[in-house]
Amino acid sequence: MFMFLLIAFVITSIVLYIYNKVMITRTEHPVTQQYYNSIAKFFLGIFVVSFGAAQYLYYETRLSLFIGILFIVLGVLQLMHGWRAARHYKNEYKRVEET
Repeated sequence: MFMFLLIAFVITSIVLYIYNKVMITRTEHPVTQQYYNSIAKFFLGIFVVSFGAAQYLYYETRLSLFIGILFIVLGVLQLMHGWRAARHYKNEYKRVEET
């Protein structure tokens, strides 16, 4: 059951990543483009974390453990960066729209 959830996270996050990357090309406002880019980075981080965890749980070897830990660490860093940037650009968009 847990493996099914990880695979669902992998598929959902890659679909949402692609969706946000497409939305960047459909908007004209630069702050909105940066917001969609940061949300895409957030979903890319979720993809990398769940992919790393799924690979370890599937193979269960020492090598896949090290690679999985590397993917999880890099994914968490990407996820945190995307989340912080999304909050920043959301507030920046509100500030620009008020003026």
